[in-house]
Amino acid sequence: MRLDGKVAIVTGGAHGMGEAEARLFAKEGAKVVVADILGDRAEAVAASIRASNGAAIAAAIDVTSEPAWVALIAKTVETYGRLDILVNNAGISGSSVGDPDGLDGWERVIAVNQTSVFLGTKLAAEQMAKTGGGSIVNISSIMGFIGGPSGHPAYSASKGAVRIYTKAAAVRYGPQGVRVNSVHPGIIDTPIYGLSENAEEFKARLAAPVVFPKRMGRADEFAHLVRSLIENDYMNAEVIRFDGGIRFQPK
Repeated sequence: MRLDGKVAIVTGGAHGMGEAEARLFAKEGAKVVVADILGDRAEAVAASIRASNGAAIAAAIDVTSEPAWVALIAKTVETYGRLDILVNNAGISGSSVGDPDGLDGWERVIAVNQTSVFLGTKLAAEQMAKTGGGSIVNISSIMGFIGGPSGHPAYSASKGAVRIYTKAAAVRYGPQGVRVNSVHPGIIDTPIYGLSENAEEFKARLAAPVVFPKRMGRADEFAHLVRSLIENDYMNAEVIRFDGGIRFQPK
């Protein structure tokens, strides 16, 4: 029960890595707000946590909206009395927009992946400071370090911005007792990869650049890393890669 008594918001908590984080936090004693634009799916995750004797509520949110963030934090405090943890997990890929190289696509990727992190961090830190501090973990990507062969420039730009914003935010909010760290996952095995044709062959190709172990990362082991950042009071302004030493070979 390493997070006993803590209150956590996890954005993008309705699926994938966010869902794994929400479930682990609840198992470790935290009261969790599963926040996602997919409100019905978020409620299903929260209901499942409650069925396992955890404490969780769901909240539908557009993470690009400042009023939506204000409402989410207000709902969290109204329900659980405080806010101790925020995981900015929500994000989209370049392939999620019509034309990631066009201005509309660029602005959408930046809004979801970068602006949402700014809004969540700023507003959560202000709330956390009222009760003695807290921990914020921003989920970025290894594409915030490199330009991968299948990546879109907008995606890499947004994730690189999260990396340096995290360091600056740690300096800004540290004096108020709020720690800010970022994690940069590589290829994580989430249900979306199982939807493709020849899914196992596709996953093997994705894992090919991983040095060791020769596989995709698991959402549950990623969640444990995030949890460790939250509970370790000396971890601040850290930028951590979680990618198995991935190396892309030049063409």
